Amino acid sequence: MIKRKQDIEVRTVKEAQKGKGEIYFHDWLTKDEAYGLGRVFSKLVLPPGSSIGVHQHVGEFEAFYVLDGQATVTDGSMVATLNPGDMNLCREGDFHGVENCTDKDLVLLALIMNVPEK
Repeated sequence: MIKRKQDIEVRTVKEAQKGKGEIYFHDWLTKDEAYGLGRVFSKLVLPPGSSIGVHQHVGEFEAFYVLDGQATVTDGSMVATLNPGDMNLCREGDFHGVENCTDKDLVLLALIMNVPEK
């Protein structure tokens, strides 16, 4: 399967996880296309001042990779700055959030995958 840029759905999410502003999800793979193995396979664009609020992942885990811009990440009780090429892994049961504190768009590759049953 090939998807062209114009065929990839872009969802706008307001105040994601009680965050600020709008986040644009470029869903390059759907849950059905991934055989139900996860629920988010997206490029995320966070405009300046927007954020995804701190939240917990239960029954799933999330990894995001910074493609462009600078991310202020809350990872548990730690706050860190991530730059292009850096990533954040939020394991099942853990908490995280991300904010764009700059004047440039923040672009992430985000994957939310299901935790395999034991």
